[in-house]
Formats: sequence, structure tokens, C-alpha cells
Amino acid sequence: MIQRIQSFYLILAACAMALCFMFPVAKYKTPDKQVYAQYSLVKSQALDKTAEQSDDALVADDFELVGGNMSKLGYAKAPVWSLMALVVVVIAIAVVSIFLYSNRIRQVRVVAVGFLLNVIYIFLIFIWAADAFLKPIKQAFSNYEWTTTYSVATWAPVVSVILLFLAQNAIKRDEKKVREADRIR
Repeated sequence: MIQRIQSFYLILAACAMALCFMFPVAKYKTPDKQVYAQYSLVKSQALDKTAEQSDDALVADDFELVGGNMSKLGYAKAPVWSLMALVVVVIAIAVVSIFLYSNRIRQVRVVAVGFLLNVIYIFLIFIWAADAFLKPIKQAFSNYEWTTTYSVATWAPVVSVILLFLAQNAIKRDEKKVREADRIR
């Protein structure tokens, strides 16, 4: 049934993954916070407070050079579309699996696929994407030491993985109860 606890877990998992579009994945700062950047699935930026144009001169917007005195930054293309596609697929899987309650075996399999894709997304964020954005900035500003701070969009998929795991266990418990009830009859 739709009103089971696994439906609640799946809705929360979809909401947690939706947070990836609202918050930056990672923020990069220099110790004096004069130059900083943020990597997001929607809009990534690099800002320089030391630039002559204004207090906060935009260095790079959506991984493209926007000019100013930061022409040495160049162009940095990061893997945004593949990560966005993974997030959308995981959200779709979580929502669609809510309505597969009549076939719990299929529901378990669909949630397992969502779980696997979510783990792949987390792996790509930590290992690949966050560094792909920081690398050209480090090259352009080699005299700065950079610190990375992971944001809500990094930790929300971890919460989503836990929620998908809980939903899968709840679906399995329901299936076990139905089989035991059928066996008693």
C-alpha cells in the first residue's frame, strides 16, 4: 500500500536528492577568504575579492571565463550533466518505486538500482567532480592554499542512500509478512 513506511522513506530520499539542485556541492576558499569558488550542479562560480574591478569580481561562471584580470584561469569543463542525470534518475526511481507496491519483488529491485546509482553519484562527487573544478583554479592561483568544504548537496545523497536502504528493508519485511500469511492459509 502507498501509506506504508517505505513510501515515507522513498519520498524523503527523493527530497534529499532534490537538495542537490538547491545547494552547492563544494566550496573552496583561501585562508584569508579573498578568493573563493563554489561547485554546484546548477551554477558554479569563482570569485576574487582582490580584483580591481569591484569588491567581488566574478572570475568564472558556469566553468567559463568571464574576463577581468583573471584571464589566466581559462576554461574548466567539469562533469555537470552526467551528475545531474544521475540525480534526476535517482529521484525518478524513488518516486516511481512508491507506486510499485503491488509487486514488492520488483519494488525491491528498483530501489536497489536507485541505491546503486546513488552510491555511484556519491563516489563521482568525492573522487572526480569536486577535484575537476578545483584543479584549474589551483593552477591559476598557485600561490594560495585552498580548503574544501562540502555542502548540503554532498551530504544529502548520503542521507538518501540510508533512506533507500531503510525502504528496501521495509519492503522486504512486508514481503516476508505476506508470504507467512499465505503459508498459514
